[in-house]
Amino acid sequence: MLNAADKPADRTDWIGPALVIALAVTAFRVVMLAFNRTDLFVDEAQYWLWGQEMALGYYSKPPLIGWVIRASTELAGSDAPFWVRLPAPLFHMATALILGAIAAPRAGHRAAIWVTATYVTLPMVTVGSLLISTDTIMVPFLALAFWAWLRCLDRGGVVGWAALAGLSLGVAFMAKYAAIYFIICAALAALASWRARPGWRPAAAGLVTFLIAISPNIYWNLANGLTTVEHTLDNADWVRAPGERASLNLAGLAEFLAAQFMVFGPVLFAGLLILALRYRRCDTGRQMLLLFSLPILGIVCVQALLSQAYPNWAATAYLAGTLAVVPWLLDGHPRWLTGSMAFHVFLSILLPIATVFGTGWRFGPDDALLLERYLGRKEMTQAILSVADDKGLTTVVADDRDVLADMFYGASGGPLALYARPRAGRAPDHYALKYALPVEVTGPVLLVTKRSKPPEGCPLDSLGRLAPKDGAYAHRTQKLFIVPAECLQLPATAG
Repeated sequence: MLNAADKPADRTDWIGPALVIALAVTAFRVVMLAFNRTDLFVDEAQYWLWGQEMALGYYSKPPLIGWVIRASTELAGSDAPFWVRLPAPLFHMATALILGAIAAPRAGHRAAIWVTATYVTLPMVTVGSLLISTDTIMVPFLALAFWAWLRCLDRGGVVGWAALAGLSLGVAFMAKYAAIYFIICAALAALASWRARPGWRPAAAGLVTFLIAISPNIYWNLANGLTTVEHTLDNADWVRAPGERASLNLAGLAEFLAAQFMVFGPVLFAGLLILALRYRRCDTGRQMLLLFSLPILGIVCVQALLSQAYPNWAATAYLAGTLAVVPWLLDGHPRWLTGSMAFHVFLSILLPIATVFGTGWRFGPDDALLLERYLGRKEMTQAILSVADDKGLTTVVADDRDVLADMFYGASGGPLALYARPRAGRAPDHYALKYALPVEVTGPVLLVTKRSKPPEGCPLDSLGRLAPKDGAYAHRTQKLFIVPAECLQLPATAG
């Protein structure tokens, strides 16, 4: 693999075939999304709520995902799950084409087509196109930043390209803080190779535009007690007190690494590991790509070893990872690449079909629903609304984030006032932070709680429990009580 500077000219004959592939896959996903029978997951419902608020930041994430969902639902004039999720397949299609544009001058038009087709069918992309997540909103801007940064390097350090890279990276950062890995990788690459050193002026231009792009969220965090930063530290809780909280979680590391074979695909992840072992034997172009992939994987592996890491936390590693592995397989192991593509296409067809026809599919020794956590949420909301209506109550208070997310989405615009149960200390979620029961509310309210015991010392009327056999609440029994709102207030704020 050569750097773009070593190529005589950029070729564009890859664009037509790559665009056809990306459009075909995306069109299938959009059609299946229109018939998707799953409910919004708790995170998706929360992102939708953020879009209603249109702030510069939120409890657990930067604001871009809320803005994107708001734009989609406003343009459609509907808050249906289809419109909430529609940006997902479109953003992944854009990412695939940007990666193709990066690959074309470095590995040729054939590799560019394969890179586009591979990315758009990656297992993580297939799943990410069925729901809306911050990773999905981040990746096209991160890919654009990488494209512009490589253009800057290929042309000897052009300030304009560096500024575009910084701006794009800032927008990616406004979707998810994991975009910051890019700066770490760029620094490591600059240390490793003179080709990755843009010069001080381009580096400064990129940094300035990056800071300008993220300044709204910096302001919001400073004005809100660094709420999002605090939540990010909670996710990597060992950094607060390494001596007390850090421990060697070898099982967690093994589980995380095993999951990556499904996140990136078994052949591709194996290929990435092989290239990591052969790093010194790779040409400078491939080494550059690996330096924008392997450090991210290494950082998240450390997190998995010292605490825990979710499988998607290394997703940003697989942008450059795809660019490094696919041309290598295409040149030296085309049958493995073909087999990998066949497996990915199979999943790309199966998983969307499952969301339409597979809501009753079961698996495992417990005979659990395959899509359990995406089902039964609408029914729980309706059951709570029915109880409140039967009892003539106009206020519902809940302490379960899932219930709150489902209620705020499913009962939006209705007659009920919805609140989170107040918590002492730092708020554990967005609802407790922004929608805690205010002291002005008095009289009887419907308390929906996952706690086994009712509030102590409160006069109450027990209404039993909601315990569905299937779906998201099969293992999250909710108990219902009628209690005075005053009983739920914190001692320091009551009265």
